[in-house]
Parts: sequence; structure tokens; C-alpha cells
Amino acid sequence: MPFPFPPERDRDLYRDAAAMAVGIAIVGASFGALATAAGLPWWIPVAMSVLTFAATSQFAMLAVVTAGGGIVAGLVAGVLVHLRHIPYGLAVGDLYWDKWWTRLLGTHMLIDQSTAFALAAGKDRRRAKAAFWITSVIMFIAWNTGTVVGVLAGAYIADPDALGLDAAFPALLLALVLPSLKDRDTLLAVIAGSAIAVATAPFLPTGLPVLLALVGLLAAWPRGGKKKEAGA
Repeated sequence: MPFPFPPERDRDLYRDAAAMAVGIAIVGASFGALATAAGLPWWIPVAMSVLTFAATSQFAMLAVVTAGGGIVAGLVAGVLVHLRHIPYGLAVGDLYWDKWWTRLLGTHMLIDQSTAFALAAGKDRRRAKAAFWITSVIMFIAWNTGTVVGVLAGAYIADPDALGLDAAFPALLLALVLPSLKDRDTLLAVIAGSAIAVATAPFLPTGLPVLLALVGLLAAWPRGGKKKEAGA
């Protein structure tokens, strides 16, 4: 099958995706090192990266489980973080919804970066489709390579906190959230959720304060005044 568009037309795409892949590989290495240093067998973080391919969800589950929250709480945390992929699929799903196997593969490879690069292509569907797949493949290779490197290094790191690896997950989430904080309602939701989590942390089991923080979303609930204003 011919390539969707001439490669020379997309030097910027390859350059930008490669630059982002470096960061993704570093975060992947942090995940692998933290998981191994926490006592998990090497194959668990490797399998998670291949089968889940979702950095924030993997870190969320790892953080909850290693803190003593249990497998169920870890799974719930990972799934909740991963729910943001539902609107992603609605936005770019038509780019890989051709055959049954592309549906499975495309859904698995759907991440923040592949969605962003595909949407950046605008109305050029052929270019958007190529951007989605090229970015997905590059990120998949970078993430899993980073995880393997981290797993190998984790066996020799006595204290990952000393290298700041424990800050990888919070930093990743903060990077995802920061652009949205320009919106007033989103900012209110973040403040309310953070306050709930901090207030309940001393009294509830690990993992539950984070789930309760979702109540903060009520602060961003559409209000009647806004609807009337929008319809005016």
C-alpha cells in the first residue's frame, strides 16, 4: 500500500514527533525504574507499557498500589485517568475506523500526542491519518524503549526518590493540566478537587482521596446563566 503522502512534505512532523519522543522515553524510563525499585518483577512494567500504553494511567496505578491502596483502587485510578481518551476517540476515530484490525490497533495507540498531531493537520484527512499513525508508532517505540531502560536501571537504583524519579508522575499530570487552567471553570474544579483530596487524605485509605477529588468537577458544571448567555 502506498504511503499516504510524500515523506519530504512532513519533515516537520517527523522532527516534532522525534523531539517529543525523547521526553516520552525519559518518562518511560522513570516509570520502569520506579516500578522495579518498588519491588515489582521486571515483566510487569514491561507488559503494562506494551499492553496499556498509557503513561498517566500506568503511573496512577503504580502510585496507588505502591502506596498500599490495593489493586482495585489502582485499577480504578488508572481507568479514571484514561477516560479522557473517550473524547479523543470521538475526535479522531474516523482516521483508523476502516477495518476491524485498524480499529483495535488505532484504539490501543490512541494517546494525547497522536490526537494532537492528527488534529493539527486540520481538514486534510490524508495528512491527519498519516500524522496519527506516524506519531503513534514513534511514541510507542519511545515509551517501551524507555520502560525497558528504566527497568534495567531500576535494579541498580537503591532510592529512586534521590534522583527525583518520584516526581515524574506529578510533573506529567501537571504538564497535561496546565494549558487547561486558563479556563476559569477548569481552574475552580482543580482547586476544589485538590482541597477535597488534601482534606480527606489523613482520614481515608490511600487512593480514595484522589477518587473523591472528582467531586470537584461539580465546580465546572454548566450553569443556567451561561446557557442563557450562550443562546442570546
